[in-house]
Amino acid sequence: MRKSLKSIAINYGLYLGITLALLTILVYAFSLELFVNPLYIISVMIATIIFGLISIINCKKFFNGYINFKEAFKTYFIVAIIGLGINTLVTFVLFNVIDTEASETIKEKTIEKFIEMLKGMNTSEQEISNTIGKIKNENLYSFSNLLQRLIMNYLLPITIIGLISAAFIKKTNPDSE
Repeated sequence: MRKSLKSIAINYGLYLGITLALLTILVYAFSLELFVNPLYIISVMIATIIFGLISIINCKKFFNGYINFKEAFKTYFIVAIIGLGINTLVTFVLFNVIDTEASETIKEKTIEKFIEMLKGMNTSEQEISNTIGKIKNENLYSFSNLLQRLIMNYLLPITIIGLISAAFIKKTNPDSE
């Protein structure tokens, strides 16, 4: 990977991380209920996609309008990993060091939403009780849970979007063939 490509990707990853950290802190400051709102997850994904696309486009400009698929995807993926990683660390510190009570409040809100969802799916009271019991015994913001959420909620969909984006944005230099 070329040095300038890596530095562009790292810079945009840091910008994304700062943006997501600020978003997380603002959501924390305004209302903990927003953490269980799907719009929060969607906002994080949209920001990640936008920063990833901007970094690919800037790398392509830097290389005189040419970038191959592999470099485009690497650029996008580096941005996503750095940005989401920073946000995960900020979230971990926020809910495990700074304000552990807030994580309990979010857990209660999560349980309420989950019960509503399960009842809407005609789930038996026994199954609801078993599922809620498991959630009550977990730290939703433990490092392992945050890492699992990072992979399942963000990296898998973001990777798919990154592959598609890289395929559309790539442009091979005819002189290098």
